Amino acid sequence: MTKEKKAPKYVYSFGGGKADGNESMKNLLGGKGANLAEMAGHPNLMLPVPPGYTLTTEVCTAFYDNKKKYPTELQGQADKALAAVEKLMGKKFGDVENPLLLSVRSGARKSMPGMMDTVLNIGLNEQTIEGVIKQSGDARFAYDAYRRLIMMYADVVMEKAAGIEPKDGKGIRKVLDEKLEKVKHKKGYQFDTDLTVAELKSLVKEFKATIIKVLGQPFPEDPNEQLWGSIGGVFSSWMGKRAIEYRRIENIPHQWGTAVNVQAMVFGNMGDSSATGVAFTRNPGNGEDYFYGEYLINAQGEDVVAGIRTPAPVNDKSKNDQSKDLPTLEEVMPAAYKQLFEIQNRLENHYKDMQDIEFTIEKGTLYMLQCRIGKRNGVAAVKIASDMYNSKLIDANTAVMRVGPNQLVELLLPMLNPDIQKITKPVAKGLPAGPGGAIGRVVFSSNDAVEWASRGEKVILVREETSPEDVDGMHKSQAILTTKGGMTSHAALVARGWGKCCIVGCNDIQINSETKSFKANDGTFIKEGDWLSLDGTKGLVYLGSMELVDVDLDKNQSYKNLMKLVDKTKVIGVRTNAETPGDAEQGARFGAEGIGLFRTEHMFYGEGSDQPLFLLRKMIVSKTEKERREALNGLFVYVKKDIKRTLGVMSGFPVTIRLLDPPLHEFVPHDKEKLVQLSKELGISMSVLNRRVLALHENNPMLGHRGVRLGVSYPEITEMQIRAIFEASAELVQEGKKAMPEIMIPVTCSKNELKNQREIVDAVYKETCEKLGVKKIPYLYGTMIEIPRAALKANSMAEEADFFSFGTNDLTQMSFGFSRDDIGGFLPKYLDLGILPDDPFQTIDQEGVGELIKIGVERGRQTKPNLKVGICGEHGGDPESVVFCHKIGMNYVSCSPFRVPIARLAAAQAALLFPREK
Repeated sequence: MTKEKKAPKYVYSFGGGKADGNESMKNLLGGKGANLAEMAGHPNLMLPVPPGYTLTTEVCTAFYDNKKKYPTELQGQADKALAAVEKLMGKKFGDVENPLLLSVRSGARKSMPGMMDTVLNIGLNEQTIEGVIKQSGDARFAYDAYRRLIMMYADVVMEKAAGIEPKDGKGIRKVLDEKLEKVKHKKGYQFDTDLTVAELKSLVKEFKATIIKVLGQPFPEDPNEQLWGSIGGVFSSWMGKRAIEYRRIENIPHQWGTAVNVQAMVFGNMGDSSATGVAFTRNPGNGEDYFYGEYLINAQGEDVVAGIRTPAPVNDKSKNDQSKDLPTLEEVMPAAYKQLFEIQNRLENHYKDMQDIEFTIEKGTLYMLQCRIGKRNGVAAVKIASDMYNSKLIDANTAVMRVGPNQLVELLLPMLNPDIQKITKPVAKGLPAGPGGAIGRVVFSSNDAVEWASRGEKVILVREETSPEDVDGMHKSQAILTTKGGMTSHAALVARGWGKCCIVGCNDIQINSETKSFKANDGTFIKEGDWLSLDGTKGLVYLGSMELVDVDLDKNQSYKNLMKLVDKTKVIGVRTNAETPGDAEQGARFGAEGIGLFRTEHMFYGEGSDQPLFLLRKMIVSKTEKERREALNGLFVYVKKDIKRTLGVMSGFPVTIRLLDPPLHEFVPHDKEKLVQLSKELGISMSVLNRRVLALHENNPMLGHRGVRLGVSYPEITEMQIRAIFEASAELVQEGKKAMPEIMIPVTCSKNELKNQREIVDAVYKETCEKLGVKKIPYLYGTMIEIPRAALKANSMAEEADFFSFGTNDLTQMSFGFSRDDIGGFLPKYLDLGILPDDPFQTIDQEGVGELIKIGVERGRQTKPNLKVGICGEHGGDPESVVFCHKIGMNYVSCSPFRVPIARLAAAQAALLFPREK
């Protein structure tokens, strides 16, 4: 007898001190569902969570795999779970006398704030509303809840989920909102709470008529139709435009799907003894260790994040300029606040991380609607990790894993020049929701932000409040400024997650959307396209484009504490790429352990480059070796000086010096005026100069006469550079300092090229030792692996090299056949269509280019087991690429100075996630 196959479990219940699931089941129950189960059912918590049930992410997958049809087992499991909720609440869904009302909310495994939809107050109709009035004794509350349901349902289910494109871009929610605002304006009301029962009743009737007129079908009266329509609407919102865009920005896989949570409604809009709020166990803006939050009396949850009313602070610590005169929750509802404060403490100690919590107080009774790991900016993330480690709440490894590598970017963000700020009066002040400084030109819509940014403009998006539909424009903007909303509003939450400069609740300005302008209280008038400067750390708005300056990390003790843990943990080294001794100093300040790429050609550009550039051009157009050597001898002084300064800055750390790499034609002027000037300086006629310049022309310079090929053709070029390196090193050693140069030959594809150049190195080394009277100059000799053949022939290349440094920029270009300078025409489309998962110039293509790198490392070390290996392309500062480099056994990565802290943290996290065998 065969055993009957057990039906999959699609529904997980929670409430009444029990739960089917727990916090570890985020992949199946989503973040919200897993945390609701944990709060309701964990023996250490047992919090007052309204009962409900979660439809798993597997239901979402099935929903999309089967043309929006549900698994056959779902209905029965959901009905059983609903019956359990009815029993716990002592009410019945759809009952006329004692109705249970429900909410339907999304919950992906990774938080996507505001990107998916919610429907509240499900179960209300013309009959059940009488039961609600009877239960609550409050007709105004009942009709307020009813009009909210109609607005949400029409928007989420009847329009968006049905795929209806609104006429003139104005959705049904906006149409109904305008009708609400019209009544308020006519009556002189400021808030929704001012509306009377009769006015709300009339609005409900008008809303229903409008829905039939605009959408062609009536609002459903059947509670079950409302429930399953809402469930389908929330599942459909997973593939909504804003959710897709957010996942693209955050690299969240589309195949994950969302769970859906059905929960008994509790009401914060049941009069002045009711409230709703959002709070954090620590300040998410700066990481300070105090309970922080906002609430609204007589409101539902959407009101707090929408920014329509100014939320009040939960306690004195949460006060800001906008809310400083409003009564705190601690004052207004001391018993509920005391209970909430004790719960937030328990939650942080239980989860061992800062929590974002949503709560509702219904007639004095506190309910917990949600907890999740709170989004925080980089400044707060570093402080919280450091503080929690110091207080022994978490261990060192957890502290290291707690901060995202890219969050460190926010600590390195430039800020407005404080000296200029001291003498400049701000035109407005708001709430500091996102750190750092930003400058940009004002735009007033998300679409304009996207369009302007596509032209290369830096923009600041100015809105009354943002909504999830603005996500693309918000991401493309340098900063966000809103006139409404508190520190828990949509704009603040999303900007905080991205580490973007943001000021909210700036009611010092009034926007005129028709004229695309705003006016500040001091009379300043600003129109579209004008420049603004924002200080997101202090919430200050300045007219014009102000200078941005770098921050001083030496003053950030939390950062220094965290990086000590990072450096103890990581096993792969982190170096910096440097163009100048100044770059080297910056890299060293950020913790670089050497230079992985020092480009010798930098000295021919920028300040003080006139004479060396003249000598280089003289060398390039020289006809004989004698002429070339004469120019090179003059150039030698400048090359040696720069190399010596750089080696000195790094004080014994290795410095990988790449010999001259670019094609020579890049250094020759192309406009007539400069060519005439050059012919005079060189003392040759224009006809002779033109012939020599023409001879340098190449059809494909990237694959042309550059790198090692120059050294083979003109050994004297290599000789000059090697002599500069050895003399600079020897002089430093004689001065009692340390020097560790690594000579890197670029663009090689054969060991014979390395052998050829090595003979020059050996000869110059011997001459220098004799000339300066030194017995030994420490150095390594190696090559940049940037041609696919070099990676494939790494076993033979290693015979002539002490180290490999993978030049992943050119290796990517040659492997893909893409020109990095010309990908703009097609790569965005490739990424949108999923033809490529990532820009291969930002993140190493592990399947293709990465395979070449792995082959190069493995084959090189077959020949030379102790071969030193690193990368020096732009990928060295990309966290995902750093993890890859760690996993394949590289010794170091190298990146630009400002990416060094990010690479250090990524390297430490890689060491914890993928321990190397000792």
